[in-house]
Amino acid sequence: MLRGFRALAAALLVGTAMLLNIGARAAEAKREPFGALADGRQIESVILSNKAGIRVRIMTLGAAIQSLSVPDRSGQAGDIVLGFDSPQGYLQNPSYFGATVGRFANRIAKGRFTLDGKDYTLATNDHGNHLHGGLKGFDKVVWSIESFKSASPATAVFSYTSPDGEEGYPGTLHVTASYSLNDAATLRVEFKATTDKSTIVNISNHSYFNLSAETGAPVLSHLLLVNASKYTPVDAGLIPTGELRAVAGTPFDFRKATAIGTRVRDGRDQQIRYGRGYDHNFALDGTVGELRLAARVADPSSGRIMEIFSKAPGLQFYSGNFLDATIAGKGGRLYREGDALVLEPQLFPDAPNQKSFPSARLDPGSTYVNTMEYRFSTDKPARPPEVK
Repeated sequence: MLRGFRALAAALLVGTAMLLNIGARAAEAKREPFGALADGRQIESVILSNKAGIRVRIMTLGAAIQSLSVPDRSGQAGDIVLGFDSPQGYLQNPSYFGATVGRFANRIAKGRFTLDGKDYTLATNDHGNHLHGGLKGFDKVVWSIESFKSASPATAVFSYTSPDGEEGYPGTLHVTASYSLNDAATLRVEFKATTDKSTIVNISNHSYFNLSAETGAPVLSHLLLVNASKYTPVDAGLIPTGELRAVAGTPFDFRKATAIGTRVRDGRDQQIRYGRGYDHNFALDGTVGELRLAARVADPSSGRIMEIFSKAPGLQFYSGNFLDATIAGKGGRLYREGDALVLEPQLFPDAPNQKSFPSARLDPGSTYVNTMEYRFSTDKPARPPEVK
């Protein structure tokens, strides 16, 4: 089944690239200012663009994807990620739009873990648990632009050094977030980290996607495929119980493309009620460490298709349950429940406290790496250009 999906995606990808902006310049990287914070700190950005008409802006605040413009089936480009028009909004409304999240993406129960016999207490910011790095995670710090260059792929590398003890974590951690965009409509994101003391690390990207772009349509009609035959059930605080449960016969079975809204309010399943929808980790099939299909999202209205390839063991699927129309985003649009979905390739939640889960440990001399690719296409094959 997966082989068929890959072949179809490859054909669509080639077709899309042929249709869009034939003869345009090769992939390009450009550095631009992107406003300032209330305290006067200047925020910069790097814009990557390519022949296929894709354009992504990454800003130094949170090493975050601020915008991602992708053409639809007719070639009309639209921004498919949620966010704000200025950097200050990201601090005033901490919803992790587009952000690099860490040191530990997702939740750690009660903000506590033990490493080499020593107990560590982290900041708690989610109903008594630790979420996405704490009160001041990687999403709220200003990163440095380490390098950027045009070519295919066009690349931008951002860096941040987290001091020993920040938010309660041990070790000085040096982190890089690398973004690259090639002319085959693939955006590659790679996080790396090294430490001077044994610690725990789990870094991911937290973009909110809506493939219908600025139309305001919710994502409930998006067709989602997740390459996972098991998921990790959670308790009432969204902390995994430690069980790996088969998705077969549950609302979590996305092994075949299914509209997100089909079972998102399925009251028969306690797991759905805990999160008012999906906010769960899926144990991806395939070999950890190998780049393989994690998820595929298709929007029938625009024809946009996004495939996520990952080397990580898990994928967190969040269906935007806590967006409540109190946040005004780009263009003043109020973001509502179900207006976007988040797909985060990462380690399992609460991994430091769950011995059966893949380890989050990082020791001096080793390098943490989390690599993911976003591959874009449309459902309409390209027509060859007319000969005049």
